[in-house]
Amino acid sequence: MDWQLLFLSFGTIFLSELGDKSQLATLSLSGSSTAPRFVFIGSAAALLVASSIGVFLGDSISVFLPTKLLKAIAALLFAIMAMRLFMNDGD
Repeated sequence: MDWQLLFLSFGTIFLSELGDKSQLATLSLSGSSTAPRFVFIGSAAALLVASSIGVFLGDSISVFLPTKLLKAIAALLFAIMAMRLFMNDGD
């Protein structure tokens, strides 16, 4: 088992999920719910399914594209999202 990859994946996803819209939605749902354990189960299952799609898609795409190119594309997409967050759209 590749422990370094496991902890790197956990740390990256954990930090990126803190304070994002899915966590805020979960916070809102659990605050207005009488059964927060079901909110936890539903949100955990949703993250599991979304992560599974990402893993399987990444694995499938890596057959056709080199890993270095995939990392460059991901970095570019993150940079574009970051620039859009900092840009003022005039509203």
